Amino acid sequence: MSEQPIKVMVVDDHPMWRDAVARDLAESGFDVVATAGDGEQAVRRARAAAPDVLVLDLNLPAKPGVQVCKELVGSNPALRVLVLSASGEHADVLEAVKSGATGYLLKSASTAELIDAVRRTAVGDPVFTPGLAGLVLGEYRRLATDPAPSAGPDEPKAPQLTERETEVLRLVAKGLSYKQIAERLVISHRTVQNHVQNTLGKLQLHNRVELVRYAIERGLDDA
Repeated sequence: MSEQPIKVMVVDDHPMWRDAVARDLAESGFDVVATAGDGEQAVRRARAAAPDVLVLDLNLPAKPGVQVCKELVGSNPALRVLVLSASGEHADVLEAVKSGATGYLLKSASTAELIDAVRRTAVGDPVFTPGLAGLVLGEYRRLATDPAPSAGPDEPKAPQLTERETEVLRLVAKGLSYKQIAERLVISHRTVQNHVQNTLGKLQLHNRVELVRYAIERGLDDA
């Protein structure tokens, strides 16, 4: 039985751009389940259409893209959001990631880059326009060095991860894609995904972004 196509929704306030992106994705085998032209419409339609990946512009009328991302990922942590924006401003990138976006691509990307980015986003890989990935990791490191509130006596101990889960977590923190981790550890892409999902469950985290921050806070990226 063949795998189900990835369900994608495109949100952009420019009709021609929105239609072109939706058409390119549909022609590449994605199932474009909805489109929207403003933030309010995006939240409403995404909840009804349940896409796997939301391709989202930040600059939207009615409700900004980061708010759309925050609301939708907050109510459905399995949703992957790929921001497709004209802005490469560092503040915009960091705000998008903090609101729950999995990746961030500039609109100057080629169609082939976009298609690859949507595929990778669907499996949870963080996809960033070159130059932005380092910025995001740098911000996590900065956040991780901020003094954290000390754990009180009633707080539960950190859950135990297996040796392999810790190994995968360390490579995630270094910014490797699932494919690269699979090659490094000589295991399948699916096994890497399973380890990440198990680790998310144990740590009660919602997405890979939170996982990277958790790992960096514990110095795993330097190990």
